[in-house]
Amino acid sequence: MRCNRFASGAFLYFCCFLPSHAADFDALRNKMVEEVLATSGSSPPGPEVMAAMGKVERHRFVPALLAPVAYRNHPLPIGHGQTISQPLIVARMTDLLKIKESDKVLEIGTGSGYQAAVLGEIAKAVYSIEIIEPLGKLAEERLKSLGYGNVKTKVGDGYYGWPEAAPFDAIMVTAAASHVPPPLLKQLKPGGRMVIPLGASFMTQYLMLVEKRQDGSITTRQIVPVSFVPLTGGH
Repeated sequence: MRCNRFASGAFLYFCCFLPSHAADFDALRNKMVEEVLATSGSSPPGPEVMAAMGKVERHRFVPALLAPVAYRNHPLPIGHGQTISQPLIVARMTDLLKIKESDKVLEIGTGSGYQAAVLGEIAKAVYSIEIIEPLGKLAEERLKSLGYGNVKTKVGDGYYGWPEAAPFDAIMVTAAASHVPPPLLKQLKPGGRMVIPLGASFMTQYLMLVEKRQDGSITTRQIVPVSFVPLTGGH
């Protein structure tokens, strides 16, 4: 009964409050960008990141029923036990990578494709891996239909990266791991950056910035506590 009441209430909300024009979604997206900047504290994301956030149509990357709330600053379910991350976290993780227009970026955990689209607005090329086949296939179709020709996707175990496309200037992992996967470190260029949530499910997780120096040595820095779904696979 609880599920039925929720479904009915959500349906009524959807019918009554769904934006009816592209301009309505544009206004909501602009408001989201303002909120992200307002809640970023003393280190707001750079202009390139916020321009990408202001351009990517987040409502196209969530289930249709959730389109009215797509621009709220919180995560949303996308099916198969996965979520689309909070816009503030998307902006922060993207900003930490310090992506340049000429960069090639690897993303682990395509999900709905939203983060890949944000990366694709900045980087020259994005390679994104999703382990859940239905999500990966849907994201591939969605990204192609929206014109993100510089984003390549595949279904596979992201722990092992995409060796045939390596090395990468930056790597983003959008699921929590217990450690930094050695294959990803190997595929990161000297001078490159990786952002990854570390920690077990239902335990404290931290977003970590991993940097590979020109001599190949690795440094790590803890950024903020986060909550991500676990990185899965055969590792």
